[in-house]
Amino acid sequence: MTPEQYQKLLDKLEELNLRLQPSAKQVKDMIIDNEDFVDIMKIATRTAQRWRDEGKIAFSRIGAKIYYTEEDIEAFLENHHNQAFAIKNAAKFSERFSNK
Repeated sequence: MTPEQYQKLLDKLEELNLRLQPSAKQVKDMIIDNEDFVDIMKIATRTAQRWRDEGKIAFSRIGAKIYYTEEDIEAFLENHHNQAFAIKNAAKFSERFSNK
């Protein structure tokens, strides 16, 4: 292999490495404005305002604009996550009979 071929191979490997690395804008770094948030959640603007006022979801305000990170939305959904009713009922049923 000639030095030129070797350098081309190294350049290609470096290019591949850069493509495989996570991009600078990872999912958790995505920023969503309030308009997109209410569209995604299929809620009214007032509902989003109430959730912010009640401290249910974290947000950033720059001037009059409201922004959420994907991390904020994921945390909100995780905090309001409910198990399937069948799982809840099975747990209650087993608790009821295991205590006797």
